[in-house]
Amino acid sequence: MAKDMTLMWFSGSPPCWRVMIALEEKNLQGYNQKLLSFEKGEHKSQEVLDINPRGQLPAFKHGNIILNESYAACLYLEEQFKSQGTRLIPVGAAEQALTYQRMFEGVTFTEKMANVIYYEWKFPEGERHDSALKRHREALTTELKLWEGYLEKLGAGSYLAGYNFSLADVLVFPCIAYVFRFGLSAKNYPRLAEYYGLLKERPSVKASWPKNWLESPQGQDKLKDV
Repeated sequence: MAKDMTLMWFSGSPPCWRVMIALEEKNLQGYNQKLLSFEKGEHKSQEVLDINPRGQLPAFKHGNIILNESYAACLYLEEQFKSQGTRLIPVGAAEQALTYQRMFEGVTFTEKMANVIYYEWKFPEGERHDSALKRHREALTTELKLWEGYLEKLGAGSYLAGYNFSLADVLVFPCIAYVFRFGLSAKNYPRLAEYYGLLKERPSVKASWPKNWLESPQGQDKLKDV
């Protein structure tokens, strides 16, 4: 089954990483994959554009079926391979509801994180303003405190939607890993740090850990004061 799948991806990209974790959790190793370079503009190649006309990654195919949005690809993999590997959508109504809630809150988390980490990249020098960056940093701090509170409420050793690993973790963990990669203080966010440490040891996460992070374990300190 995995031999009918193709994934084009960037190393360290949260959207790409989500799909890779989902593939691991569903025991779909052995898929065709191609690591591309953002710096070289390879995501704008005709090969990618033929699958994803937006020229973005991931670009994912299962046979003739194309899914280029990471949330869509992960939901598809869970639905099509429901009985295989880890069940990622809980059966119980309460846990299922919380899983969906945290999944889609992850969209807001991703946006607020990107507004800070990629601020200089998103806006040309003449369009940057200290007041705007300050506002984005404050919004990210508020967001992080929400997630810290969610984990505090669930208790030690929990995942994002309870004591079972779920699709919420597949979708949101790459962003949590990202903020720690960019210097988030474990002292200021102990529950998030505990969760990060727990997920780092999960086989699917270890198997898909970004190659460039392995090569350069030391990240940046852009978020050290958030």
